[in-house]
Amino acid sequence: MTFYRRIGKRALDLGLAVPALVVLAPVGLAIAALIRLKLGSPVLFRQLRPGRNDRLFELIKFRTMGDARGADGELLPDQERLTPFGIRLRRMSLDELPTLWNVLRGDMSLVGPRPLLVQYLDRYTPEQRRRHEVAPGITGWAQIHGRNAISWEEKFELDVWYVENVSLRTDLEIILRTAVQVVGQRGISAEGHATMPEFEGNHEESAR
Repeated sequence: MTFYRRIGKRALDLGLAVPALVVLAPVGLAIAALIRLKLGSPVLFRQLRPGRNDRLFELIKFRTMGDARGADGELLPDQERLTPFGIRLRRMSLDELPTLWNVLRGDMSLVGPRPLLVQYLDRYTPEQRRRHEVAPGITGWAQIHGRNAISWEEKFELDVWYVENVSLRTDLEIILRTAVQVVGQRGISAEGHATMPEFEGNHEESAR
């Protein structure tokens, strides 16, 4: 394991996340107040996600969806609960601000494969599951190569590429290109979905 993987990556996380939390605190408070006004409580979205080596942690983001339910009492699909205000937060990636706290705690890194749903763990191929060999990130190699506009298979291939090529140069490139992407608001969702369709697994592998 390289020095950067062992020590440098964590140093970069703290060196950028701590100042960001301080500088962006007023922005975060303003967004929290708007969410409370427009969507009600809770202001934060919390959900268990698998991190490095499949260890579960509580992901924290700003809430972007309402609580609308159908006649059966079940929550409506994401695209029907995602409000115009929530869409704006997502387009500017402002819903991710509380995730800096996950970075500070060591649950996540600034750069790495995005933390996905717990139920996906049993759906990965052994190769795809290698994405959990590193800490999940707020942004990653897949995010600057299409974000949610590419297929799951492409996303996982890019995640594994990152696992095999972690370096300071790669992380800095990802951070800079993410900033450009956020300004351009590209690849926010897959066509016809609020973000991405559910990952159903690899049917060819399952049939073997």
